[in-house]
Amino acid sequence: MTLTTTPAARVPARGARKSPLRTATMAALADVVPEPATADILLAAGRGPGGPVTASELRRMQISEFADWLRSRTNRSKRPFQEATIAAYTDAARSLDRWMTAQDIDGDFAACDTPMLNRFFTGWVTRHGQAGLNTRQRNLRHLFTWLEEAYGHPHPYTATLHRYAPLKKRPSTLAQEFIRDLLEVTGGGRARRFEDTRDHAMIRMLTEGVRRMELIQLELPDLSSDLIARPFVRVVPLKSARAFSEGRIVPLSPATARSLAAYLRVRRAHRLAASPALWLGTRNRGPLTGSGLYRMLKRRAEQAGYEPDVHPHQFRHTFANDWLASDGSEGDLMRLMGWTDRSMLDLYAEDMQMQRAIQAKRRRGDLY
Repeated sequence: MTLTTTPAARVPARGARKSPLRTATMAALADVVPEPATADILLAAGRGPGGPVTASELRRMQISEFADWLRSRTNRSKRPFQEATIAAYTDAARSLDRWMTAQDIDGDFAACDTPMLNRFFTGWVTRHGQAGLNTRQRNLRHLFTWLEEAYGHPHPYTATLHRYAPLKKRPSTLAQEFIRDLLEVTGGGRARRFEDTRDHAMIRMLTEGVRRMELIQLELPDLSSDLIARPFVRVVPLKSARAFSEGRIVPLSPATARSLAAYLRVRRAHRLAASPALWLGTRNRGPLTGSGLYRMLKRRAEQAGYEPDVHPHQFRHTFANDWLASDGSEGDLMRLMGWTDRSMLDLYAEDMQMQRAIQAKRRRGDLY
């Protein structure tokens, strides 16, 4: 395979691409489609102001009201809900709305009782399988918590609701060759173009084990004032089980620190260089989004000659595996990753667990 650092690299035929994974397990990616404005919904339905309101329109209005309610509340840790969390909760409500429309149910969400939800979840399993259904059930529960609080609607999550356990999936890790090829196709640390320098620095940051939103939400004040002498950044975790006010410090490898310094140099010429957001878009556009990070990784994987089935969290799995494979301390890994629960350590370590155990046994040689 011949690598190139030019952005116009020929994309190999799909059959010639290699898998970036050490294992064959892959997680499906889903994009959240923004909800159109109420006026757009009315026009799409062919109804002007004053016409009869359909049940589907009422449900969409309820979803908008539900989103506003979430923004006015705090989560279990007494912090505002993140927009990504609100999007996940409202997406679950939209899937129920689509099912009610397909079933020709003439009512808003208050028409949902426990038997109706059981039918909805059964239909979901029939169409999509059980994967992801446990998360969708948990997300949809918040819609009915809002209905109960705002309108006194009886909560349908009762003892007779059919619950679905999460499917256990083994985390997938990325091949070291794939990561090296990604770094090379983005310039190998020698790039001068804004896009290449930015993408190279972002991939380097992902290899440090940071989460997608931790990376996207980085701001200039989160960086050390001298990345070469003091190579670290501060990230603010979003999960409720982790400290929020202080965040955590992520120490950087020398190569990652150099890539960030190189990006900061080319970033100075960006039209929005004064923005506090660290990662800016190409063509002088605004801050990069989480979906933009997904698209960048897929595009770079194709340029490097791989299947574009890669997502940011796989870098985090890979960091955990490689840390343990090189005899890194489990306690140090928990601190670096921002975990307070050992169950996360066990989950992330599972992918290559047997291989690491065999290698550790061989290194010890004869015990007796």
